[in-house]
Amino acid sequence: MTVQSGRRERKKAATRQKIADTALRLFLERGYDAVGIRDVAAEADVAVTTVFSHFASKEALVFEQDADFEQRLAQAVTGRAPHEPLIPVLRHEIQALVRHCTADGAAPIWRMIDASPALREYEESMRLRHAESLATALDADPGLPQSTTACRTVARFVIDAYSLAREAADPEAAVDEIFRMIDAAWKVTGPSQRA
Repeated sequence: MTVQSGRRERKKAATRQKIADTALRLFLERGYDAVGIRDVAAEADVAVTTVFSHFASKEALVFEQDADFEQRLAQAVTGRAPHEPLIPVLRHEIQALVRHCTADGAAPIWRMIDASPALREYEESMRLRHAESLATALDADPGLPQSTTACRTVARFVIDAYSLAREAADPEAAVDEIFRMIDAAWKVTGPSQRA
């Protein structure tokens, strides 16, 4: 049964990736607003319902790694070794995202996002959701004595770091600079009395 389940999951993942790749290609070729879900389904040779079983909205097709990134950030907190410093682990995850977002070929995608109010709004709501998810993971960690407010604040800083860094002339240097500030802010909050 494990083989069957593994095969099914691989097929689902391959279908999902095919849909996302097809959508992105069509959006870049024709323009985001000119392409509908039916166009994506037809080009990917799947049913419209199949597109929606993998993606909740048209905007989600552009940000297809959204859930993976959100999960990776939470796991960076919960999966680190006991007494492993938090901020370097989060910096590593943000650095990986910045590298992904500034890789060759990413510029046309960001121009498309910047030109679309719907995509900009989706990205903002996605960032807020990621910040809340990260804050929840930070707040739940018994080894991190900071207050809920400190956890929420630092989580927002961490999430905003990637968009600030990807827009910088030197994204790597920007991540370093931003995370020096985040580390200082985290240390200043220090241990607190939790209610």
